[in-house]
Amino acid sequence: MESGPAIFAGVVFALFGAGLLAWTGTRLRRREPVALGVSRVASAACASAAGTVALALGVYCLTRL
Repeated sequence: MESGPAIFAGVVFALFGAGLLAWTGTRLRRREPVALGVSRVASAACASAAGTVALALGVYCLTRL
């Protein structure tokens, strides 16, 4: 019964984390700002950290089934 929500949460976290990392990488490759009005290094670091944490949470949820 509890595995359904864990699978859903894991997939959502993993998709969000992977999408955020892919989007950040694409923005950096094109030399476009990741966030407007913020240092490019700081915004890339924050976005990469958030994507990595979300991806790790997704993997954690999926391995705890």
